[in-house]
Amino acid sequence: MSGSTDEDVRVLHSMGYAQELARRMGGFSNFAISFSIICILAGGITSFPLAMGTGLGFEATIGWVVGGVFALVVAACLGQIGSAYPTAGGLYHWSSILGGRGWGWATAWFNLLGLIFVVASVNVGVWQLFRDLVLAGVFHVDVTNWTAVSDPLPSGMTADQAATINSSAYYTQVVAVSLITIAQALINHFGIKLTTLLTDFSGYLILVIAVLLTATFLIWGGHWDFSRITTFVNTTGDPGGGYVPSPRPVIIAFLIGLLYPLYTITGFDASAHTSEETQNARVAVPRGMIHSVFWSLVFGLAMAVSFVMASPDLAQTAKDGAAAWFNLFSNLPAPGILKDILAIGIVVANFICALAGLTSTSRMIYAFARDGGLPGSSLWKGVSPTWRTPVAAIWLGAVLSVAATLYSPAFAALAAGCALFLYVSYAMPIAAGLLAEGKTWTEFGPFRLGIWSKPLGIIAVLGVLVLMYAGIQPPFDILINYAIGLVVLLLVLWFGIEARRFKGPPIGAAIAQRASEIAQAEKAVGETA
Repeated sequence: MSGSTDEDVRVLHSMGYAQELARRMGGFSNFAISFSIICILAGGITSFPLAMGTGLGFEATIGWVVGGVFALVVAACLGQIGSAYPTAGGLYHWSSILGGRGWGWATAWFNLLGLIFVVASVNVGVWQLFRDLVLAGVFHVDVTNWTAVSDPLPSGMTADQAATINSSAYYTQVVAVSLITIAQALINHFGIKLTTLLTDFSGYLILVIAVLLTATFLIWGGHWDFSRITTFVNTTGDPGGGYVPSPRPVIIAFLIGLLYPLYTITGFDASAHTSEETQNARVAVPRGMIHSVFWSLVFGLAMAVSFVMASPDLAQTAKDGAAAWFNLFSNLPAPGILKDILAIGIVVANFICALAGLTSTSRMIYAFARDGGLPGSSLWKGVSPTWRTPVAAIWLGAVLSVAATLYSPAFAALAAGCALFLYVSYAMPIAAGLLAEGKTWTEFGPFRLGIWSKPLGIIAVLGVLVLMYAGIQPPFDILINYAIGLVVLLLVLWFGIEARRFKGPPIGAAIAQRASEIAQAEKAVGETA
């Protein structure tokens, strides 16, 4: 088969699916798409104020290690399952096989919502970074009317003036985010090759900019007081600039602060979602997930240390709230040309981060739709014979991600929702695997955790339960409405309609019965044996 290895296609056929997508990604590209969507230059910068607003340097550095190691555990557990079942929409497929079609159906919705929040939150970040770092910082454009203001209002500004500015900032953001998302959808539309070129480039770009950024903060701002790394002060409430508005107990403050690394180090399921476009997927997928998390942990830690070291006053940086990182960067006495290059590099990396997120989202929509899991599935499962991409799914993902920013324009809520819903969707197949391993789950891939499988699985599931608790604390309590509404809706839909209608992915005899459908589907996109 052109563009595919015989073994990859054989495995895909054995799970009842056709090779409709173009299998053109190598191992590095599979790693790069997850590394790009993690993008330490996205959450590692835009969520830095959350760390300072909960526990100062300790939260930003030691908290980063704790969150990063936990993410590594989750990636390893998912990698073991992905090595056994390398399919697009992996999490949904895995949960269905290991825990039943209802469990898989629910996993799909949590994962899909989390992925939509990824694209939404990162693209809001793309606009804010472009506005503050490039327009204002590089080209010295006055962005006052495009920047929302909050209480306490600047001196001399009335409530009416603030309302006018906030309205202007909101509508400007809507237009900007829409244009950014359309550009990403177009790139995804025209084939995986173009997307892969950009995410491969992004893999190198993130490393280069992260190293330069770390060096810049240390050379032109470093105080070299290493005690800052272990300094923990509960800065929830006013001491943290109101980022977490109400004071919380120390342990709760620390747990909320873990959203800093866990919002950043997420989305690595992109390696699984592009399984059907990856060569030697049973090896490349787990390797891509684990390596993307590991190197994000390492380089992100170095970056976080440099931010803490460059802060003239940790307490003041915390009080700066959402502007904490921007103030540090703008006040660095580094050469202007260097700061301009860093600013542009950061924005480009964030753009590609959301591009990779949309790729992952569209593959999830495509995979769920081909099993009849979405309303209008016949439309969303379509693959362009010209571009070999799920075109309708790409544009649906784009529309939904922009819509998410309309209802919840606050970056913090979108970021927390991304981490919460994605990690819940990660825990669901892991939990199912804990119960199924050695019983109904007897077929494994080349990547195995062996005796560590169940201990690490238990840690992953318990850790996500803790994350769920942290993720619904103020100011993220808006997510309670999302979560409760989603759970109630899913229960009503499942027991009212889907339990009778939804068949789930093919298993057993249903796989053999799909042989003619597989041949027809591959013929329609020009894939021939």
